[in-house]
Amino acid sequence: MVSPLWKRLMWLVVIYAGSVLALGVVATLFRLMMTAAGMKSH
Repeated sequence: MVSPLWKRLMWLVVIYAGSVLALGVVATLFRLMMTAAGMKSH
């Protein structure tokens, strides 16, 4: 049973948005950890 195209596109968008969000959270946490360690970027 093949799901309709819009449903598959929705899943693609949801997964893409989720991965981008996760990357952003990880990057923010990493930056906070670096700042806390005293390694400021500027």
